[in-house]
Amino acid sequence: MSKKKKKYYTVWKGHRTGVFESWNDCKAQIKDFQGAQYKSFSTFDAAKKAFKGNYKDYIGKSSKFKSELSKEQLKKIGQPNYNSISVDAASSGNPGKMEYRGVDTKTKKQLFIQGPFEEGTNNIGEFLAIVHGLALLKKNKSDRILYTDSRTAISWVKKKSCNTKLERTDKNKALFELIDRAIDWLKNNSYKTVIVKWETKAWGEIPADFGRK
Repeated sequence: MSKKKKKYYTVWKGHRTGVFESWNDCKAQIKDFQGAQYKSFSTFDAAKKAFKGNYKDYIGKSSKFKSELSKEQLKKIGQPNYNSISVDAASSGNPGKMEYRGVDTKTKKQLFIQGPFEEGTNNIGEFLAIVHGLALLKKNKSDRILYTDSRTAISWVKKKSCNTKLERTDKNKALFELIDRAIDWLKNNSYKTVIVKWETKAWGEIPADFGRK
């Protein structure tokens, strides 16, 4: 079994800011902090450099990715279609504060971002991100495809249902109102956008990734 590589965590906004050497230390700084900003890095120097910079310049930007797949497998999968947008979600806890966003796959330019929402889950965020992306592409009459790395969210969208086990509470009322709107949109709109699973093992993290844990 290969040894898990150590990560370093930069916190730009939190109870305490700086570079932390464990996920637990990072988590303590962002838990229950409105608008927390953080990201993981593979080296201390990279994390320290990022801390001196701007959070928005680092989210969704990963270090160079080297696939562990064979050349034959990579050839079979091919390259991403850059005439596309990519969506992803991030949740600190399950449930926990959740946000989602969509970006241009090639440039990583952010097209939309929502959250953070109280008491959400990653699956809900992935679902909402897809629907948000579908609505945006339809509004713009775009022929671009949409990438997501969540098979669960794809299945929910196809079923036009958010099959979450999370219970409605006063705390997540606003989030569930958004879920209801998303389901209503799916039931009352047709779309030609093709939803495609992002091949993480071949291409690395999806461009919309928040670059966290």
